[in-house]
Amino acid sequence: MGMTIAEKILARKSGRKEVRPGDLVTVEVDTVVMIDNSFTSSRWREIVKVRDPQRIVVVFDHRAPASTEDSADAHRTGRRFAAKFGVSRVHDIGYDQGISHQLVADFGYALPGTLLVCSDSHTCSAGVFNCLARGVGEPDVVYSAIKGETWFRVGETVRYELAGTLSAAVTTKDAFLQIAGRYGDHATQNVEWGGPGVAGLSIPARKTLTTMSAELSAEFSTFECDDALADWLRARDPRPLEAVAPDADARYAAVRKVDLSVLEPLVAFPDSVVRNSRPVADAAGVRIDQAFIGSCANGTMDDLRLAARVLAGRRVAPGVRLLVTPGSQAVFREAAREGLIAVLSEAGAVVTPSTCGACGGGHLGILGEDETCITASTRNFKGRMGASSAKIYMGSPATVAASAVKGTICDPREFLD
Repeated sequence: MGMTIAEKILARKSGRKEVRPGDLVTVEVDTVVMIDNSFTSSRWREIVKVRDPQRIVVVFDHRAPASTEDSADAHRTGRRFAAKFGVSRVHDIGYDQGISHQLVADFGYALPGTLLVCSDSHTCSAGVFNCLARGVGEPDVVYSAIKGETWFRVGETVRYELAGTLSAAVTTKDAFLQIAGRYGDHATQNVEWGGPGVAGLSIPARKTLTTMSAELSAEFSTFECDDALADWLRARDPRPLEAVAPDADARYAAVRKVDLSVLEPLVAFPDSVVRNSRPVADAAGVRIDQAFIGSCANGTMDDLRLAARVLAGRRVAPGVRLLVTPGSQAVFREAAREGLIAVLSEAGAVVTPSTCGACGGGHLGILGEDETCITASTRNFKGRMGASSAKIYMGSPATVAASAVKGTICDPREFLD
């Protein structure tokens, strides 16, 4: 019996010929990403040694620039750690700043067949690069840095076969919302993406699906490797690529087809992502106080271009705050070169530094009592972005930008032909 992508990588990294769902495996870790949360005073414990500093990446992203004295101390601790062990891949405040998962994409830190861990729950984002990536607990991150290994239970895999092409006002965020609404959580399971529809999706569009897989409670989420992915990685890392494909006779818990061409704009209603998606028409007319485009899921060039298409020649409605957070400073610079930042700011958007910021309610966009926000970020949980009485709707960047212009949640097809 053959193996899925996740099973083949776990087998390779554990030195076994094969693994099956239910197996416990100790695996080699290729990349350990340590974020600023790892270095906060409540979590940090001094490390005496690390296995290989070249396998470690240090990123300050959750509160960057520092928003509190504690976050400033965490950054200082992270800098000292990197200097102590000679960690060269450090993303401090400045030119190479960004959200860790976007930086993994920008710099090619995840290669096919490898394994990456980080303490952030959306680490599965890197699975777009035909690897395994997962958020783990802080002690597991430290152990991986020290020993170069960790352990996982092998889960069953659900495969999604994508077909068709997305229409102009529909994105992979809408595709995810359909999957989350129809199938619910995927706890203890892996997600594998393939099918002819993948060829029509950019790498950032695919990355939205792997990033949002954290909201399905998936263990791992990974794409097959194709020419577009290989070209993306070769432009960022000269090392040879060892693509991993599922075996023809791989066994899946389910194989589900998603026709991208028939999807419509969807919105997740407040407080939950899974089994909570409805057509945007069901939320039309809901007045908003804030609109947010950004996060590791939707802070890419694709997202900023789409938002700019909606906002060009228009203005944000009075009483609405539109916040836009590029996923990295590299994305910001490219958007500036294309003129997108000018379009967004002329429309009345506030473009922030590259940080997790408003997504996690850390800073740069916290919601007040009884406010309503529509967000193109990762989560809409109660209290996620500020006050527990605030209501958070989730949609695509097109839906968020259109709603910001109208002042109420609306269908982006009103603005995009």
